[in-house]
Amino acid sequence: MRVSTVTMYEQSMNSMNRQQGEFLKVGQQIASGRRVVNPSDDPQAASRAVQVSQSLAATEQYGEARVSARNALAQEESVLDSVGDAIASAKALVIQAASDTLSDADRASVASELRGVYETVIGQANAADGNGRYLFGGYRDGSEPFVRAADGSVSYVGDASARQVRIDASRLMSVADNGETVFRSVHPSAGYVAEAGGANAGSVTFAGPRVVDETDPGFGGAYEIAFSVTGGSATYSVNGGPAQPYEEGSAIEFGGLSLTLKGAPADGDRIDVDLAENMNTDLFATFEKALAVLEQPAGTDAEKAARGNTLSTVMREFDNSLDNVLTTRASVGARLNELDVVDSVAGNRALNYEQALSDLVDLDYVEAISEYSLRQVGLQAAQKAFVDIKGMSLFDRL
Repeated sequence: MRVSTVTMYEQSMNSMNRQQGEFLKVGQQIASGRRVVNPSDDPQAASRAVQVSQSLAATEQYGEARVSARNALAQEESVLDSVGDAIASAKALVIQAASDTLSDADRASVASELRGVYETVIGQANAADGNGRYLFGGYRDGSEPFVRAADGSVSYVGDASARQVRIDASRLMSVADNGETVFRSVHPSAGYVAEAGGANAGSVTFAGPRVVDETDPGFGGAYEIAFSVTGGSATYSVNGGPAQPYEEGSAIEFGGLSLTLKGAPADGDRIDVDLAENMNTDLFATFEKALAVLEQPAGTDAEKAARGNTLSTVMREFDNSLDNVLTTRASVGARLNELDVVDSVAGNRALNYEQALSDLVDLDYVEAISEYSLRQVGLQAAQKAFVDIKGMSLFDRL
């Protein structure tokens, strides 16, 4: 069979082009550090690499979400710390004002200091993060969550929900608590609170209530202690029950509770006792009650008794509000700890993804350099063969 010169040229060119293509491919792999530069290099590995890359990208995205969540929770924890200190200071001032040795002027001075603490708490309740969103406003960012009316009362206009962020594929975490939960609620374990019912005209005061028997069948219910005075003889009844003789300074027991009474009641006076969650749970209303009695001079025994009872109730409400703030702060701390745990787990997961991705597409440089040298020799051989074949001619023999 006769082999034409064109055929030899074509075969030599094809061989040289093939060797050059293989040589360039290995060079591209070495330059990029990847075994799979194009999907056609290894379709199966390329397909799996896409899936692993997507999982790795999602893990990194959740990591950024955790950074945002950690910043929000750290800001809330700082504000709650300040609020807790403010409530503790407010209670100390109320205890000071409850002393019988203080004059009305002294109490007015304490009230002025207490009002400063009050304004601080309102400011903290309306605190915003670095993005202009209110920490305790829920999803409502257009206005401050706590607004003050013309009569001085503070109301909550924020959202009832708590902002949430997905920190992992299977975990949706609250990164803030709404103001209703922090400033207008008490912990379920807050216990009982006593409060003078209406405008009592007598000088009776109370201390407590104190829990003496949680197993009592009536424990957990609400109670109304009503006083009746007839012919100089005072009696009391609990929830409309039989009248009992009133003895000043003695403790009365009902529903597993004990309440110590002092002073002289007037006919129709009343003391209400109920679980804290059913009484006033608004921290700002507690401040308003304390300021109202401290800024108003008390001249009569009834006014002094009303002031004492109000301050006693206020101290118990401050205790409950402080416990609620501390409980919320503990919850924030638990969520911050959880973020650290999720970070650790996500870090290990990301390392596994990166290792899997490396096994699929990364280059073995030792093997690639050996291949590179081999392809280089093959290309040089093809080029030399082409030169030799091109030089073959019968005219050189004539």
